[in-house]
Amino acid sequence: MRAIAFANQKSGVAKTTSAVNVAAGLVQRGYSVLLCDLDPQANATYVTLGSEQPTYTMYDLLVRDRLLNAVIIETDTPRLSIIPSSIDLSGAEITLMSQPGGQTLLRTKLRLAAYDYIILDAPPSLGMLTLNCLSAATEVLIPVAPEGYALKGLSQLEELIAKVRERLDRPGLQIGGVFVTLSDDTKVCREVTKGIKNCYGTAAFNTAIPCSEHIQEAHRYGKSVLTYAPESTGAKAYIQLVNEIIARNN
Repeated sequence: MRAIAFANQKSGVAKTTSAVNVAAGLVQRGYSVLLCDLDPQANATYVTLGSEQPTYTMYDLLVRDRLLNAVIIETDTPRLSIIPSSIDLSGAEITLMSQPGGQTLLRTKLRLAAYDYIILDAPPSLGMLTLNCLSAATEVLIPVAPEGYALKGLSQLEELIAKVRERLDRPGLQIGGVFVTLSDDTKVCREVTKGIKNCYGTAAFNTAIPCSEHIQEAHRYGKSVLTYAPESTGAKAYIQLVNEIIARNN
């Protein structure tokens, strides 16, 4: 089982969009996927479940100590399940800080999960919820939007990953890949893409996710772009990214 955390403390980098579409792409390839929404904004939950209000959420799993099976929802898409989020999760940070083992609680809860892939959508912060994502993950994928100083902010995330390896008994945790999102034909985008390849070498994905109206529309209508516009450049880019992710397992 591979547990992949999508993380970047910056907002607006298409982190959730990428987590949702990679999950959809893996399902299309025949893999079973559990999508874990740890962002209190619950955007991954909305895209996956629509306006449906789940009975139990990630908050119930981490704070109210619900059993894993009670909070997993089987979606209408075969092989795709989700642990949804809600705004309540924004109040979990303090509770997790005061709990013994609060930094690794999600890993403990997921230990019996039986899926080919677990996709973890971290919030845009470096707090306790992101720590739980990283400690539960086997690898981290980092989406980067082409903007000034895009790479400078990643040093804090790298430091946190290093601390999780050393202090939270996750020595195998690695940066599984870095990729450009919201890509366009501008000088800034070309510089950011070059910078990623220089900084991360083979960890830099070849695939870039374009700035696409289809991706934005799909998100707004509560769908993955692979379902909403399967022939669009955005859908094809995510399929390429999924292919790279799968290939790196081999």
